Amino acid sequence: MASATSSRVVVTGLGALTPLGNSVDAFWEGLTTGASGIGPTTRFDASDFRCQIAGEIRDFDPTAYVDAKQARRLDRFSQYALAVAADALADAALQPKELSPDARDRIGVIFGTGIGGVDLFQEQAEVFREHGPRRLSPFFVPMMISNMAAGLIAMEHTLRGPNHCVISACATGNDAVADSLMLLRHGHADVMIAGGTEAAINELCVGGFGSMRALSSRNDAPTEASRPFDVDRDGFVPSEGAGALILETLEHAEARGARIYAEVAGFGKSNDAHHYAAPDPDGRGATLAMHGAVDDAGLARTDIDHINMHATSTPVGDIIESKAIEQAFGDHAHEISCSATKSMTGHLLGAAGAVESIATVLALHHGIVPPTINTETVEEGCTLNYTLGTAEERPLRAALANAFGFGGHNTTLAFTPAP
Repeated sequence: MASATSSRVVVTGLGALTPLGNSVDAFWEGLTTGASGIGPTTRFDASDFRCQIAGEIRDFDPTAYVDAKQARRLDRFSQYALAVAADALADAALQPKELSPDARDRIGVIFGTGIGGVDLFQEQAEVFREHGPRRLSPFFVPMMISNMAAGLIAMEHTLRGPNHCVISACATGNDAVADSLMLLRHGHADVMIAGGTEAAINELCVGGFGSMRALSSRNDAPTEASRPFDVDRDGFVPSEGAGALILETLEHAEARGARIYAEVAGFGKSNDAHHYAAPDPDGRGATLAMHGAVDDAGLARTDIDHINMHATSTPVGDIIESKAIEQAFGDHAHEISCSATKSMTGHLLGAAGAVESIATVLALHHGIVPPTINTETVEEGCTLNYTLGTAEERPLRAALANAFGFGGHNTTLAFTPAP
């Protein structure tokens, strides 16, 4: 039964698969030590491609989470989603199958992806071309469609609460958290699994992004290729992975004695209404999203101590986001410790927002701002504190996570320390 009152919402569990490692601990250690997860592409022969580097998931065994028969049927984006959801539930000390049916009715899933089952799509298109329609797999459509990750998580854990898939390009992960926040605030669930997943390191996607001249071609120095704000940046590095956050009402978390990482204090959403791929050069949409998150959280602009920037290492996007932060926060913008964690992970597309929300939560939880690596000469006009080179220890009162996507989608999340 939905409530007329608004509940506070907290983060109690985290799960991550990233190019920095296959756990939250490995991800956080990589971030705080300034490691890079980028290397030569191994998923396919990239020798004819402009971009021959990627942030790949390594040494991942899906059978640790599902049986081998099921794993063979799933696209990797769903494998990744199932893995991080299970890890996040374990981290939150929540085992749904041990709960009553009524309790499981109150646990939902919102899990998004930017592209979905594109590996399976590419594979089955080749089967169709060579052998015709009768050889297509009966699992092709159900395992390719983007909503299947959210559905499979619910099936695996018998969760009958609200369930849907968000698709808003690179804002997807943040939108999953924002939508979950709204449902929890207004009593539609007690617990939500929110996140994003992406497995798009294949010929079709890398080739498509490459044809847009969106990707870095610094193939001779993969670990240095993602370099936000640097005068020599030349595009983003494609990456894959997934992130999941367990969100609960504060009342529910306290009642079961849960460990709380942080509070999800607010969100802001907007659209650039400008171009299908390029951000609004005035940064108005990004500014609106940041203002919306701060206002929804009931914070003052001067309360924000940290921003995990979207900063993809593209020539246009980084400087526009920097200017938008200056517009949003005025003189206080230069007191904020910013991070561009894509300098270490590359761009996880539909999973980026979820993974970077985890980074923001951990920054608050530990009082450590992750660095921006590889930036040697900051472009004129990029005037913020980007925490260059080395992590910064700093108590944080509030933090934002920015995520902006093709189509002009902008979503900012506001986090505060655990109550």
